[in-house]
Amino acid sequence: MIALIQRVNWAKVEVAGETVGQIDKGLLALVGLEKADDRQHAEKLLEKILSYRLFSDAAGKMNLSLRDVDGGLLLVSQFTLAADTGRGLRPSFSSALPPAEAELLWRSVTDMAAEKHGNVETGQFAADMQVSLQNDGPVTFWLQV
Repeated sequence: MIALIQRVNWAKVEVAGETVGQIDKGLLALVGLEKADDRQHAEKLLEKILSYRLFSDAAGKMNLSLRDVDGGLLLVSQFTLAADTGRGLRPSFSSALPPAEAELLWRSVTDMAAEKHGNVETGQFAADMQVSLQNDGPVTFWLQV
């Protein structure tokens, strides 16, 4: 399971011109699900996202987590993160979790996130989404479990 997390001043997701998820200061997490992923992977990755220290403390050091700053979390499913780009000029998605299984696991991820952190918004699974954000820093990290 992969997450590309970005510290943002704001972020939103639109589907067919309608805003389906929006946060102010917090994290945008683009999440890719791979074939070997399960609920345990989801729990571990979610805990890492919520606890990762990438917000500045009073001294300007990255010592605070999303929980510490009570920021928003915008979760967006992105199967392209699971792509194999090692050969050729066209990505292979053979390592991505099949859509039906991915949707079940995705719903589990979003439900867990809502339980663990009150300020959670999501994109729409398998939709053509338009993601807008203002990256703060920029601060972007790749997390994988």
